[in-house]
Amino acid sequence: MSATSTGDEKPSALYEKVKRHIVERIQAGEWVSGARVPSENELVQSLGVSRMTVHRALRELSSQGLLARVQGVGTFVAPAHAKSELLEVRDIGDDVVARGHEHRVKVLTLEAARANPDMALLFDLRPGAKIFHSVLVHFEDELPIQHEERFVRPSFAPSYLEQDFTLQTPGNYLLSIAAPTEVDHVVFAVLPDRRAQRLLKIGASEPCLMLSRRTWVAGVPVTKSSFVYPGSRYSLGSRHKI
Repeated sequence: MSATSTGDEKPSALYEKVKRHIVERIQAGEWVSGARVPSENELVQSLGVSRMTVHRALRELSSQGLLARVQGVGTFVAPAHAKSELLEVRDIGDDVVARGHEHRVKVLTLEAARANPDMALLFDLRPGAKIFHSVLVHFEDELPIQHEERFVRPSFAPSYLEQDFTLQTPGNYLLSIAAPTEVDHVVFAVLPDRRAQRLLKIGASEPCLMLSRRTWVAGVPVTKSSFVYPGSRYSLGSRHKI
């Protein structure tokens, strides 16, 4: 996109041009599946538009499934095909117990929050609407193996904040309400931020896996979650009969 912002051009037209620029780069193979796209600041500088215009374009492309935005990490080109067939919606507590080990949970956050514009778009809510938020660390025996952050649509799980997630994991509780009818999984390789280093007891150079998951029930978006695993302690995969 070579055009720059002009005074007589409507903001909506600029926002569509930014979207078209990004889509064209992906279709041309310049930005491949899983690649990090330029930051908002970089796009502002290269395209000559406002940060608000770029932010809106990225949010809408993420909502449409073309991009995947990971808080604190960046924006990536989403896989061309859904990867949910490779990863089941399994509960980590069940996996730990199945391996013959003890599973426990430390609950760090369990609260009602206000949806920011990004989260509101993902959940098809108005900005500022109430949304449930939880942060947990999962342990296998005494070793932390997963940092979990989850946002939940209140109308789907109205009693979410009343649960004791040291006795039943959020995953199992939500599955007891209704199994998802649609799941989107994206896995990234990341380095841990300082909080993840502290909570997972790992060094700054420890490679981690980040699983970003969205779920829908009957077409309604109900959860947005991210799970960070130390790469030396955990792997992701599944087995299916064809």
